[in-house]
Amino acid sequence: MKNAGLRAVQNSLMMKKLIILFFLLLAAIGGFSQYPNILITNAFTPEEPSIVINPGNPAIQLAGANLQGYYYSSDYGNTWTANYLTSSYGIWGDPCVIVDTGGNFYYFHLSNPSGGHFIDRMVCQKSIDNGQNFDDGTYFGLNSPKQQDKEWAVVDPATNNIYSAWTQFDKYGSATSTDSSNIMFSRSTDAAQTWSPAIRINTLAGDCRDSDNTVEGAVPAVGPNGEVYISWAGPAGLMFTSSLDGGLSWPSDNIFVSDMPGGWDYSIQGIYRCNGMPVTCCDLSNGPYRGTIYINWSDQRNGTTDTDIFLVKSTDGGLTWTAPKRVNNDPPGKQQFDTWMTVDQVTGILYFVFYDRRNYSDNRTDVYLATSRDGGETFQNFCISESPFMPTAVVFFGDYTNISASNNIVRPVWARLDNGQLSVMTALVDSADVLHVPGSEPNLTMTLDQNYPNPAATSTYISFKLRPAADVSLKLYDLFGTLHATLLDRKFLTAGKYVEELDLKAKNITPGVYVYQLITGDKVVSRKMVVE
Repeated sequence: MKNAGLRAVQNSLMMKKLIILFFLLLAAIGGFSQYPNILITNAFTPEEPSIVINPGNPAIQLAGANLQGYYYSSDYGNTWTANYLTSSYGIWGDPCVIVDTGGNFYYFHLSNPSGGHFIDRMVCQKSIDNGQNFDDGTYFGLNSPKQQDKEWAVVDPATNNIYSAWTQFDKYGSATSTDSSNIMFSRSTDAAQTWSPAIRINTLAGDCRDSDNTVEGAVPAVGPNGEVYISWAGPAGLMFTSSLDGGLSWPSDNIFVSDMPGGWDYSIQGIYRCNGMPVTCCDLSNGPYRGTIYINWSDQRNGTTDTDIFLVKSTDGGLTWTAPKRVNNDPPGKQQFDTWMTVDQVTGILYFVFYDRRNYSDNRTDVYLATSRDGGETFQNFCISESPFMPTAVVFFGDYTNISASNNIVRPVWARLDNGQLSVMTALVDSADVLHVPGSEPNLTMTLDQNYPNPAATSTYISFKLRPAADVSLKLYDLFGTLHATLLDRKFLTAGKYVEELDLKAKNITPGVYVYQLITGDKVVSRKMVVE
């Protein structure tokens, strides 16, 4: 009986080891997501999200979602606090969040002060406390009875000027030939206190039907010498214009960039509506591609069942453009849509986020990240969603995803649907994740101190030192290898000394002997602790 009991214990230990090895193997071959997905919100059917990292302090991040939600994080996007905008001017969606050179956040949105669906202006609300609170806002673009739509904004890091572009409808939805849509522009040189009168910057007007012949999707970018660059979709395809003096003057003619087969408005099975939404960015880094202008969009040139993500670029200020390059690298025949792009202005690396169905024969949908390190010549693709979701055409997902990157920290954002519930998600990604080359890790120096107090009954503190910056995990296991608590799981933790509190009661840690491990790269340091 004694031997039988010993064998049972040995078998139990062996089974635990096999389970641990199995999960480690799954992680090694990609069974677990490499990019932790973080829920930002699932309250009030959120969609059409926007996100921005503060380059001056990347731990501080802000996100927005329809109609009036805003969410701030002070720990690199690991946790989020939700709040809701109010403004005397009214709030009606199309959230766009940006940050200026002083670390102030701005939340742009449409306004309907009279109620209903009559959107007559854009509102910009400002936060001076890391996105925790916003003022009542200022507005621009008011031109009643004309209606305004799809605003986006950007900050010039050299001047702190703010530029915004959008679509103005004479009468939204009108089929009358005399009603048209146009691309408008306004700027602020005093941190959004006042705005310049709106001016039209497109030559060829569109219709008002919100269709292939509408002009929409104006996303401004700034150049290294005070230029303002804007592209949009319209009846002639993808068009572009630029101002060389910070938006004070614009040329009388626009430049044709590319055709957009399928146009601004196209159909994706299981999606309420979808569009090609061109996104313009310019490389302001000190890398080899500084000054290059990029435009990213999606269209159906390869067929209605094979929507793809595309990129063009210009190295001469937008005068000439390359032929479109396909960003998604899967075989033909699957759907990729709702793209957004950003340039890390420290490294010059391009990042794209989009919905992707390459792995399925039905409407199940993943979220993919693509990167380019060579100025948009070649692309790497990575699935960043931990699981697919199944959209339905009766639920509106919004007209865009979004992504922000700063000094190798990357935060995409998207909406997903699970059991009829919409949510907005981000993923903790940095360039070490997506550009990892085996053997390239620096020599890591780290120390892990004994927890204090030890033994501990209610709580204890664990400190460690890290040099240089690295991805870090700090976890608590029992002697059988069972994980009981994760104290830290952080991408790109800067060098320094850290102290983490372990609340034993909150984590339901029962009396016994445990092992806590600090993991960085391929190095693991462990210590024992006793819980009374």
